Amino acid sequence: MAKDDRPVLVYTTFASLDEAKRVGDALVAARLAACVNIFPGMISIFEWKGACQLADEVAMIIKTRASLSDSVLAETKRLHPYELPALLVLPTEGGSEEYCGWILSQTGRAP
Repeated sequence: MAKDDRPVLVYTTFASLDEAKRVGDALVAARLAACVNIFPGMISIFEWKGACQLADEVAMIIKTRASLSDSVLAETKRLHPYELPALLVLPTEGGSEEYCGWILSQTGRAP
């Protein structure tokens, strides 16, 4: 598998399940993501603008190919309601050939 075709995971968070679903739906419809996994019920503790924050959040993992990482980041940032969304690209190692092939078939140009 070419390096640009390797699956990557993009991690981000949202304030609500509805926001995460809206962005996830848009990414899958645009074929930027093969799948998104949404995990409600997360609690985040962080410092923002000089004050400690405690927030209920929803985590999302976006499954895509390496060559689409920049496009996924840009579109997620464009659609994201946060001023500074968490956006991290996580490389993968290994994985089933069939599943990695499915990610490739679902992303990029429409069939």
